[in-house]
Amino acid sequence: MFERVAFIGMGLIGSSLARVMLRDRLAEEIVACARRPETLAAIERLGLAQRTTNDPADAAREADLVVVATPLSAYAAIGQAIAPVLKPGAIVTDVGSTKQSALRDLGTAIPPHAHFVAGHPVAGTEHSGPEAGFAELFVGRWCILTPDESTDPGAVERVSRLWAAAGMKVVTMTAEHNDKVLA
Repeated sequence: MFERVAFIGMGLIGSSLARVMLRDRLAEEIVACARRPETLAAIERLGLAQRTTNDPADAAREADLVVVATPLSAYAAIGQAIAPVLKPGAIVTDVGSTKQSALRDLGTAIPPHAHFVAGHPVAGTEHSGPEAGFAELFVGRWCILTPDESTDPGAVERVSRLWAAAGMKVVTMTAEHNDKVLA
């Protein structure tokens, strides 16, 4: 489905999606980015990525898909870091629960030659970190995508197919509606 996928953040959601991608061979290569050395060591020990880094730009360089799976408070800085290295046609998506802030803080940083598809996989447990992830986390759950009028339909379709491959039921709605109902 993708040649290179970069995960910026590899907690429960990111590591679960990485497990799906590895299990189902949805990516040729996975690059994982995390701030803490112990998280990078866990990712390597668990075999969740072919390469790890603590630099979001390094992870995003040459990626077809960038999955931002960090706290929402980090989105603006991540957007600024990855924007200069995104290749033409790259897709950036996220897994945060509030979509208006994702569009504001991350979406506005994405250059015109790349695509942002805001996403909210409604799944989780009380556990966190790369060790907590499991490929079945998403099965039978909902994933909400919140494209706006400027979102590339082809990018939305590719992200929809990814979440469907993970076992999710994918729907779209406005960011405002997501935030009012679910955040």
